[in-house]
Amino acid sequence: MTKLHFEDVREGEIRELGSYRVSKDEMVAFAQRYDPQPIHVDESAAEASIYGGIIASGWYTAGVCMRLLVDGFLIDAASMGSFGLDELRWRAPVRPDDVISVRNEIVDARESTSRDDRGYVKNELTARNQDREEVLSWTATNIFLRKNSNA
Repeated sequence: MTKLHFEDVREGEIRELGSYRVSKDEMVAFAQRYDPQPIHVDESAAEASIYGGIIASGWYTAGVCMRLLVDGFLIDAASMGSFGLDELRWRAPVRPDDVISVRNEIVDARESTSRDDRGYVKNELTARNQDREEVLSWTATNIFLRKNSNA
């Protein structure tokens, strides 16, 4: 399959990247290992919190979104990585059995001024639950290989 290069990506493009059903066991296992705050791992503590029940770690939610971004876009791209996230926001809690749907919009695409083998693709990712409530958003710039480069 031909990879998407910098020249194949256009500002304003929107991709629906699919959805993922959140498993309570998976989100708790993630939190036990990486973010063991009581609201993520302890039913009783979570119920007594402002959330009224156990919620996913934001990092788990970001991981789910990253997986959908890779599967729905980056796996087919001549991506050279990213500078990182410019902005990450956890907008609403994610709960067991939520279905997270992810959308990605290209907001800017510009050629590198210092390296002719690449271009920079700024994108905004938005995740919503089954009720269309926004649960996460981020802005990031990815580095894409240009066509006919020797890299």
